[in-house]
Amino acid sequence: MFFETGNSKGHEHETSEYAYAVKGGEQEVTELFKGLYKTAMMSAGDLTNGGIVYLLGNYLLRVVYLIPLLLLWRNLMVDGVEAGMSLSQMLTYTYLGAMFSDVLIVRSPASSWLYEGLLISLYQRPLGILQHLVAHTIGRWLPTLVLFSFPMVLLAPLFGVSLQIRSFWALPSLALCVSLGFAVDSMFACLTIRLHNASWLVYTIRNAITVFFAGQVIPFAMLPWGLGHWLQYLPLGSLAGAPLAIYTGLAEAGPIITFQLLWNVLLWPVAIIIWRKSQEGMVSFGG
Repeated sequence: MFFETGNSKGHEHETSEYAYAVKGGEQEVTELFKGLYKTAMMSAGDLTNGGIVYLLGNYLLRVVYLIPLLLLWRNLMVDGVEAGMSLSQMLTYTYLGAMFSDVLIVRSPASSWLYEGLLISLYQRPLGILQHLVAHTIGRWLPTLVLFSFPMVLLAPLFGVSLQIRSFWALPSLALCVSLGFAVDSMFACLTIRLHNASWLVYTIRNAITVFFAGQVIPFAMLPWGLGHWLQYLPLGSLAGAPLAIYTGLAEAGPIITFQLLWNVLLWPVAIIIWRKSQEGMVSFGG
């Protein structure tokens, strides 16, 4: 009887410890999400503090960039240029690529903050560096999505563009695209550290690479010699071109999402390791 009582008390003690650990873990997760949410909202607020009017110039430039591009593709395909897709698919691809460019190709402020001396200050904040950059970047997306992207989606018929979705697998593909985009972005930030804050050089190299290999502007289906078939399975090809190709029906969702999952699993651990190693050589000026 004595041993049964002891075992019972020990079991109750273990159960209470487990329940306390689970409760503590839930509180930590809750606090983490609260921190991410507040950081994102602060970032969105910083972008709109000067008023919405100051954002309109940037949105107008995007429209000015989009209209000639739509006219170019329309004229080329009407003249019989073989593009590997229909005119409707081409216009939809181009329109969405311009409307959601910030989300399709992730660009956090890591490199510029490193140069300006702001990145080191993040070590004094409760969130991790990468967590803070993710929350801040998403927060800066919100005003553009609300004030520009979604209204432009509603105005798509005025531009002669149909946004009918061909496959709803484009939505999980977009989520994987964003996740992988942050991993790639952190690697470019590490490259900036390795090059001793040569942020403009890294920015130029990055733009030159992503314009071609990510498929945001020129769909892979248009590339000659079957290059697009291979590029869409590379890490950068799993960014903008992947969800756009699935959305417009230019590619099967299965293989593309499989490779997106694969690159996320492979590149995120690599990105974290490289980031931890690169922090040791971080030099930041400014204030």
